[in-house]
Amino acid sequence: MHWVALAAVLAAFAVALAIHGYVHAGEARSGTAAVDAAADEVPPGVPAGNPVIDPTGRDLRTAAPAARTVALTFDDGPDPRWTPEILRVLREHGATATFFAVGSAVAEHPDLARDIVASGNEIGLHTFTHLDLGAAPQWQQSMELAATQRVIAAATGVGATWFRPPYSSTPAAVTNDVWNAVEAAGADGYLSVLTTLDTRDWTTPGVDAIVAAGSPPTDDGAVILMHDGGGDRSQTVAALDELLTALDVRGFTVSSVGDAVGADAADPPASWWDRFAGWATIAAVRTSDVVVSGLTWALVLSGVVVLARAVLVTAAAVRHARRVRRVPVWEDPPVTEPVSVIVPAYNESAGIEAAVRSIAASDHPIEVIVVDDGSTDGTADLVERLGLPRVRVIRQQNQGKPAALNTGIRAAQHELIVMVDGDTVFEPDTVRLLVQPFTDPNVGAVSGNTKVANRGGLLGRWQHIEYVVGFNLDRRLFDVAECMPTVPGAIGGFRRSALARVGGVSSDTLAEDTDLTMALCRDGWRVVYEERARAWTEAPQTLDALWKQRYRWCYGTLQAMFKHRRAVVQGGAAGKLGRRGLGYLLVLQVLLPLLAPVVDVFALYGLLFLDPMRILVVWAAFMLVQVLMAWFAFALDGESPGPLWSLPLQQVVYRQLMYLVVIQSVFTALAGTRLRWHRMERYGSLAKAA
Repeated sequence: MHWVALAAVLAAFAVALAIHGYVHAGEARSGTAAVDAAADEVPPGVPAGNPVIDPTGRDLRTAAPAARTVALTFDDGPDPRWTPEILRVLREHGATATFFAVGSAVAEHPDLARDIVASGNEIGLHTFTHLDLGAAPQWQQSMELAATQRVIAAATGVGATWFRPPYSSTPAAVTNDVWNAVEAAGADGYLSVLTTLDTRDWTTPGVDAIVAAGSPPTDDGAVILMHDGGGDRSQTVAALDELLTALDVRGFTVSSVGDAVGADAADPPASWWDRFAGWATIAAVRTSDVVVSGLTWALVLSGVVVLARAVLVTAAAVRHARRVRRVPVWEDPPVTEPVSVIVPAYNESAGIEAAVRSIAASDHPIEVIVVDDGSTDGTADLVERLGLPRVRVIRQQNQGKPAALNTGIRAAQHELIVMVDGDTVFEPDTVRLLVQPFTDPNVGAVSGNTKVANRGGLLGRWQHIEYVVGFNLDRRLFDVAECMPTVPGAIGGFRRSALARVGGVSSDTLAEDTDLTMALCRDGWRVVYEERARAWTEAPQTLDALWKQRYRWCYGTLQAMFKHRRAVVQGGAAGKLGRRGLGYLLVLQVLLPLLAPVVDVFALYGLLFLDPMRILVVWAAFMLVQVLMAWFAFALDGESPGPLWSLPLQQVVYRQLMYLVVIQSVFTALAGTRLRWHRMERYGSLAKAA
């Protein structure tokens, strides 16, 4: 069900973004219409006729205001800044007008539409997004008109009769596109209102110019076009006051279109369905605004977190590298005491021989204990046939990896213990370098540097990049901050006495290595990172295997975080783990991946509805940060930067897989489901690295 829930959430966000994008794309279109001056389809009676057009009947009819009568009209509102000012001026002069409202503006400010009607004015349609209807397909024409009608009905309780096509002017200037819009509106029962006098106030030519353009040159009736939205209308408000005064002096009556042409019931009561559908549309528009606002902040927050992590881990890595370059690093004096190496193994026949041979070839005194945990593929037999000195095999019934490790700990002869997975190959100096930090009596565990052995193919390269840039950079940060949450199962060194104090390896979680490390930190031990101690491990070679591995890791980490949550309120080393380590994991490995799908949907929205170039620039900047950080990490690890060419593709494909793993893990944890162990398939590639 969690996939259904995720799909539903993403679908809801996609719908909200689509609504917001469609509605607000009109703002970009406002003032710009398709250029088509052809008028060959316009009936002859239109250019020679009057500004009020009734195309609904068999015969085309036009009308105009009577002599000394002016129909005052306003387009592109309602606007919270200018519409109230215009209503105030109209009230002061005892005049009324017709407001051709943009549906999206009504949805955002229904109270203004209600004020327009309550003040005795008429309200008409100007499309929902200021769309050039003549250039739009029929379905979009009907949708624009219906949506505008419904939000007006919801806001005012009346149904609109009048319609004005965006980008229209006088009857003589009607083009094919404008006529198509008039016909489309007529098919839905609307009467179209063009203009006699266009003040062109939207160009802000000055108050005197607006008054002059809106003053009838004769006593003939006129329809005057002004604007109450779409920009700064301060000149319009000032000009309206002067114009109404001048018209009053000349004896003109100023009214709405319906009163001017003698139309009955210009704004009839709206149906209950239109009111209901209108409120639903208003709710959808407002919800989309909230969603986009929230996603914008989430995107900004995600960017800040990613940038902060880049700065933080880079600064910590520089500090860690400076400490490592000091000579000697830990060897003062060097640790020379023998070490017990424990290898838990369950059906590891593909790589166990290479793993044991590499460990046995260590240049440090060791004993190797291979604990065969009920293998059915002859793993123990393969190790015994090697006949290597200092290597012994312990067989037990299958009890799980924690039990196998605890068996090895009990059998170990030395204080210093190294735990290594059965799919891992050591270099000759790995054990020696790994145990050097134990010269500090406060160090209870040491994490080594895990390397991907099978780097072939895109999946191998991506995991190689993740290990170097993600895991190892983070370990440097955790080391410097003294809050290491995980010593990986592939290579970790421990004090036997420290293990005894925390009760050995617990089986409470699927991430026994993380659980154990957190327990050591809470017990007051310091856990450090020794980057020179390298171990080569097999990475999954299929998406299915990778999914199972990361699912187990992530779920187990969530279990360990919950188990050790009280560290947040503790002091000392436990408090550092809780407030630094757990906080870092919560933000970077849980919350940020949960936001990732929504951020991706928003990025697609930006490409479709915003400035694509700006979105691409932001993405390029993000990638530049990632590449620079990756280059730095590869240089620290002494790796060739060759695989970094695949980093951009990793962000597009691999990243999505990783955040889906986090989502499934979180849902599984919240549901209280007990996840079973997923054993990774072995490929036998370790022999090449040995």
